[in-house]
Amino acid sequence: MFEIFKRFFLLGWVSFGGPAAHIGYFRNEFVQKRGWISEEEYAQLIALSQFLPGPGSSQVGFALGYHRKGLLGALLASISFTLPSILIMVLLANISHSFFGNAVFEGVIHGLKLLAVVVVADAIMGMYKSFCKDKLTILLCIMTATLLLVVPSITTQLIALLIAALIGRFYLKSDDKEQIEQDSKGINWLPLIIFALCFFVLPAVISHSPLLGLFSDFFQAGSLVFGGGHVVLPLLQNIVGDQVSTDSFLTGYAAAQAVPGPMFTFATFLGYELWSEQPVLGALVATVAIFLPGFLLVLGVFNHWQVLAKKPALSGAIVGINAAVVGLLISALYDPVFTSAVNSGLDMALVIIGFALLKVLKLPIIGLVSFFIAAGALLPFVG
Repeated sequence: MFEIFKRFFLLGWVSFGGPAAHIGYFRNEFVQKRGWISEEEYAQLIALSQFLPGPGSSQVGFALGYHRKGLLGALLASISFTLPSILIMVLLANISHSFFGNAVFEGVIHGLKLLAVVVVADAIMGMYKSFCKDKLTILLCIMTATLLLVVPSITTQLIALLIAALIGRFYLKSDDKEQIEQDSKGINWLPLIIFALCFFVLPAVISHSPLLGLFSDFFQAGSLVFGGGHVVLPLLQNIVGDQVSTDSFLTGYAAAQAVPGPMFTFATFLGYELWSEQPVLGALVATVAIFLPGFLLVLGVFNHWQVLAKKPALSGAIVGINAAVVGLLISALYDPVFTSAVNSGLDMALVIIGFALLKVLKLPIIGLVSFFIAAGALLPFVG
């Protein structure tokens, strides 16, 4: 349990770059270095997170903890990975106008965005080798990436994954007829019932408790978000309305993109601003509420998903989905990872150097973070 906490906590301090980058960090740490989960099982977790609402990369981390040590492992993984971001966001909410606009600070943030390009590209290369081994899986990868680059939306994403699953079901199915014993109970109904109560019943009983109303508002937002942290922006904007100034709202959004860890900790900043009587309490309530729906849904369907993945009849669908997931990451590498980071030849040069440091010199992630922080801090003076 301590090992789970330690590994995710350390990653929480260096996981810059958004959901696609986090998937790369997790793969490097838990698939390649530690062997906690196989490449195939890891791809299945990514696919599961894409089908469910909520913070995709955080759901993958939660599922990794659950796979390792059950519910307690899942809670430890999610809390420890998110804790650094929560602490930083609370601090920034307190001193929100002191750093933004500072050239060196913005240069450091830009450098860390360049790091995300390296991390996501490395993850794509590794997963491509594992899941795109024949013409059909390569075509599924290309098809998914092309669709999402041309028509970027969560609807396109879900359609591409479903098409890949159907094609895989009929043309990539395993010839192994051995029946695999089901070692799980399938769907776990309790988390799904809790989700339904919070989503449908809680809004009707919040009139007597403003704090409960705050929880309900952010729970609703977390329940309706497909496609990652950026999608939550309009939902949260509707929630806060005029209660938070536009400047503060945009400052919090910029902070969420700048700090390591999940972008959903934007809710931490807003909860701090909204609950002025006890701002830290407001931050914690908003944070728990926005993450909880995604975690409840993962708990509800995780075991059933694992069983389905083991059935020979559906193994081809999983192969197709795995190939499509690689295409999904390719599209994410371009937008938002590449487009938000690489603005010049110098930026691209730093990406190439960083990739060489990772693949040739095998520099550990903390070394890469240090390199890009230093490079980013110098960029304003070089420019």
